Amino acid sequence: MGNRFPARDRFADGAQFIDGRLRPGTSGRTHAVVDPATGDELLTYELAGAADVDAAVAAALAAFPGWAGATPGERSDALHRFAAVLAERAAEFAAAESLQCGKPIKLSTEFDVPGTVDNAAFFAGAARHLEGASAGEYSGDHTSYVRREPIGVVGSIAPWNYPLQMAAWKILPAVAAGNTIVLKPSELTPFTSLMFAQAAQEAGIPDGVINIVNGAGADAGERLVGHPDVVMTSFTGSTAVGKRVAEIATATVKRLHLELGGKAPFLVFDDADLEAAVQGAVAGALINTGQDCTAATRAYVQRPLYDDFVSTVAALMETVRLGDPFAPSTDMGPLISYAHRDRVAGIVDRARGYARVVTGGAAPDGAGLAEGAYYRPTLVVDAAQDSEIVQSEIFGPVLVVLPFDSDDEGIRLANDTPYGLAASVWSRDVYRTGRATREIKAGCVWVNDHIPIISEMPHGGYKASGYGKDMSAYSFEEYTQVKHVMYDNTAVARKDWHRTIFGDRL
Repeated sequence: MGNRFPARDRFADGAQFIDGRLRPGTSGRTHAVVDPATGDELLTYELAGAADVDAAVAAALAAFPGWAGATPGERSDALHRFAAVLAERAAEFAAAESLQCGKPIKLSTEFDVPGTVDNAAFFAGAARHLEGASAGEYSGDHTSYVRREPIGVVGSIAPWNYPLQMAAWKILPAVAAGNTIVLKPSELTPFTSLMFAQAAQEAGIPDGVINIVNGAGADAGERLVGHPDVVMTSFTGSTAVGKRVAEIATATVKRLHLELGGKAPFLVFDDADLEAAVQGAVAGALINTGQDCTAATRAYVQRPLYDDFVSTVAALMETVRLGDPFAPSTDMGPLISYAHRDRVAGIVDRARGYARVVTGGAAPDGAGLAEGAYYRPTLVVDAAQDSEIVQSEIFGPVLVVLPFDSDDEGIRLANDTPYGLAASVWSRDVYRTGRATREIKAGCVWVNDHIPIISEMPHGGYKASGYGKDMSAYSFEEYTQVKHVMYDNTAVARKDWHRTIFGDRL
């Protein structure tokens, strides 16, 4: 398993993209990007520090008047060109994403890259449709209308699990609405965010509109969130880090969008199509090696189907092929790092004291796998609802299955974690599924499926999973200022309401 993407050549000038060019970081510290499938070092680069963040924000601030002043049609045209460039470079983006993340190439090729191209095409159209309330004489004496205006420089932070898609989710709605942006990706996965910004430049989006700083959270991330010229922060990551981001952002009264952790319930009623539910559970639990905040992690199965569900899921998990991410036959790649694999293994190992591991629960030792951060698909049963493995986000290829009896109990258990990002319900009964979609507290509830997302629909959570929306026209709520403009239509100097001030002098 060799280097399928020439990272050292592509980023020889540095891994910061500021004001239209690559440059090295100035923090005085370096970071090695490691292929999680092999342990090979792919690139060592200079991390961004506070000075790099300041330079990126300054570039974005300088570019803002021109980009905000462009017509919606001009911004739309640029984003259409951007989508075309992304589509032309699809194979290169897929290779870079699979290399830095360990994703199976079929996932990068069939999900990450086309989803990103579609996002760019969607926001190219959405740029021309910033809607507000229709103009009208709501007071009788005035005409009111609503303007949507760009808010300024956005400082966003994206995670390592879907680096390309998360760059798109942060950047596209912001720039479509006329803002400029500084994005800090995870330092573990810098490649495709940098490539994304370069593709935007090639498409004709002006220098300074999109800037990328790759640095550590405690240095570059906190500086970006707290920067006085950044007016909004959008963060995707863990709930714990999200709380810290919120503390910093609120100190400077920034607008804040948080997409945080998840612990998605997978609720199977006793009239569900068992085969469909089993297929959905395994695919939904193992996509991206379970490193997905919407992954199916807690399956609640009504008791008549429980035993068959457990045995069939276990059998199907054992057919999942681990291997070289660039092999077309590979179903599941490694976790992002050895440290993260050890964290996932630790949660499963602790669960052995109170639950039963049906299959998996170990790193594979097969040829070509021992060097990577691989972990076998894992199924756990007999855990208590309040146990760590049920309540905590694992972010790995682990599914825990619990039984339930009544519909009331199933819905109650589904809601019984701090999180509320996504969920799914499985039943042939429209009234059962209708009730569940109303009562489950999650930002997305699938019916008889789990995982699909589309550009036209919003993504975001309830409760400790955060607030605000990515994708869709709803994301413009995050990236625009809503301004009420009110015109007097009377041409009368002395208004009736002035009596509240002047009294009998009118």
